Amino acid sequence: MFFTRLRRHAKWMFVFLALIFAGGFVVFGVGANNAGTGIGDILRDGQGGAGGVLSVSEARERVAESPNDASAQRELATALETDGQNDEAIKALIAYTTLRPKDQDALRELAGLYLTKGNGFQTEAQNAQIRAGYLTAGSTFAEPLKLGKGGTTLGEDPITTAITTQANETINSAITKSQESYGQAVETYEKLVSVAPNDPQVQLELAQTAEQVRDYGKAIAAYERFLVLAPDDTNAGIVRAQIKQLQAALQPPAAG
Repeated sequence: MFFTRLRRHAKWMFVFLALIFAGGFVVFGVGANNAGTGIGDILRDGQGGAGGVLSVSEARERVAESPNDASAQRELATALETDGQNDEAIKALIAYTTLRPKDQDALRELAGLYLTKGNGFQTEAQNAQIRAGYLTAGSTFAEPLKLGKGGTTLGEDPITTAITTQANETINSAITKSQESYGQAVETYEKLVSVAPNDPQVQLELAQTAEQVRDYGKAIAAYERFLVLAPDDTNAGIVRAQIKQLQAALQPPAAG
């Protein structure tokens, strides 16, 4: 009966393994890990709220007075990040980059916020998986209740079923949201690439972020562009190995 129980739980266990695999390619110390740190994280670690950083209310007042003032939108984004309101900071940065589409620092910061958001949803999915596994651990090994001499058994414990169903819903929702956030990060990096086409670091960050959404073709293209721009970079060997791994992943499985 153990394997029967195990199969019933296999769906969300597979999802959990897929989540771990999603981060498996982040090996360069840039991009998805470091880009997820926005200016708000830096300010909170240092002098958050001090110096020339406006409060959120002050920054909102400035934007209300001059909604098309790029500097006002930028200050609002910084204030919101400092206050930990990253979703609202994203909106302000979108407004700012619409007004200043060539600001590389702002585009990278926006991409970092999207990555942070995606990572948060991944953590939410993993926590839901771990919690469900803990709550249903006993039922995995429990023998089902047998009825009569014929050996007929009752179905799965309704409590276990409810926990598993809720976990699946939470995990699937979080995965969907994380992929949407990573996709938005990719789009932002593509805007950054159009502004700085000869920056190898941007290509590297785009490649890693594309991997997060399984767009291996786009990731390979960005990695190859990185090698053209920086063939002697210390990461070049890792990038070449990564390209081979992704190319292998794109190959159809061999016929059995």
